[in-house]
Amino acid sequence: MTDAPALLSVRGLRVVFDTRGGPLTAIDGVSFEIAAGEILGVVGESGAGKSLTGAAVIGLLDPPGRIAGGSIHLNGQRIDNLPQAGMRKLRGRRIGAIFQDPLTSLHPLLTVGAQIEETIRTHLPMGRTEARARAIGLLQEVGIPSPETRIDQHPHQFSGGMRQRVVIALSLAAEPSLIIADEPTTALDVSIQAQITALLRRLCRQRGAGVMLVTHDMGVIAETADRVAVMYAGRVVEIGPVGTVTRAPRHPYTAGLMASIPRMGKRQASLRQIDGAMPRLGAIPAGCAFHPRCAAADDVCRRAVPVLDAGSHSAACWHSQTAAMVRAGRG
Repeated sequence: MTDAPALLSVRGLRVVFDTRGGPLTAIDGVSFEIAAGEILGVVGESGAGKSLTGAAVIGLLDPPGRIAGGSIHLNGQRIDNLPQAGMRKLRGRRIGAIFQDPLTSLHPLLTVGAQIEETIRTHLPMGRTEARARAIGLLQEVGIPSPETRIDQHPHQFSGGMRQRVVIALSLAAEPSLIIADEPTTALDVSIQAQITALLRRLCRQRGAGVMLVTHDMGVIAETADRVAVMYAGRVVEIGPVGTVTRAPRHPYTAGLMASIPRMGKRQASLRQIDGAMPRLGAIPAGCAFHPRCAAADDVCRRAVPVLDAGSHSAACWHSQTAAMVRAGRG
């Protein structure tokens, strides 16, 4: 955690889905903070709850999902209990969003300029001329060539990488203090991924915006984030500075994620993997949810839920030294 005051503070967040068989807990006691100018990477396998956490922060949970506990504060203001009209005002103005597929954020029948200008004029006191000038400036800032011409083009006239740049410009249009970036590079090839992550990092530093970067890719996290929160089965199992977590993970799940990444310049007969799969919502095991996949699990792991320990690098593991065993290939 940084020394700067928290821009975003999430405390004990709990998200449930109401079903005929009763409520299912999808997010269970998640807590973290993001400072201004900081990028927090949130990583985990599909089903870990990372995108759902981002949706809760931005107020886009789809029914029957709902926040059942905890709190979310933005710049000291509690926002999880705002009415829908209040959240709509917040989105775009104080919170920007970047999603995996840029076409879900862009209207296919409107020019990109019209869409950016509409966002600017909705949230900022600007006329048409000022809004257009600002939109051109934003397109230039995110690396769109010839922005004076391309502002009048439609989304289908842009490549995938350029569309994602347009979405980033759209997310910055009203100068938000927080950006939720949910898998923003997944649909792009590797070279374009690197460009987009570098752009996010640069804009975050220049504008002082906090970023919650949701991804399943530890490589993207290592290149982009300041800190990383590793999620498993709806809980944060490890959180800390990205360099520390990636070099010396303290939770066996994090160690397994790191061990599964191919190493440059090192010959490997096969990639290592974490045996098993993420548990379904209705079948999350008692105790540590990771214990069925952990070779070092014992009785305490099966009985009791571990909590994050104190410190800037925290892990929720009864035997955090087992992470070192996994890294050494003994787990």
